[in-house]
Amino acid sequence: MTATEQHASVRYIVDDVQAAIDFYTTHLGFTVHTSAVPAFADVVRGPLRLLLSGPASSGARATPDDAAAAGRNRIHLTVDDLDAEIDRLRGEGVSFRSDVIAGPGGRQILLADPAANLIELFQPAHRPGVCLAKGVSGDLG
Repeated sequence: MTATEQHASVRYIVDDVQAAIDFYTTHLGFTVHTSAVPAFADVVRGPLRLLLSGPASSGARATPDDAAAAGRNRIHLTVDDLDAEIDRLRGEGVSFRSDVIAGPGGRQILLADPAANLIELFQPAHRPGVCLAKGVSGDLG
């Protein structure tokens, strides 16, 4: 294995790389790291590097046909105020794929990017006496 990078990377297969860049940078606070539109780009937010692979990219071409549809896996973005984020995103015309769901670990809602890849916005529960590392949350919900 090679040395670890400063980012954890996730690859999303997208239909339109520029539309994906616009979505993630406009609505979710990512910044462009590399752009080779229309084939590929990567965007970053904190320690997450999101690889956006268009149809012409090697990442998309390596994907078997029976695995070409967006899946149920998703990136998980922790937010301080879920209700405020929902209001802000709805005001920007973003629609959601679920209602808010609450559990013992916190509250979450799902939205999708232009290629139907899921994104989870998660607000951890405030639990007296428990200190979670900043930006780290458990999946207790």
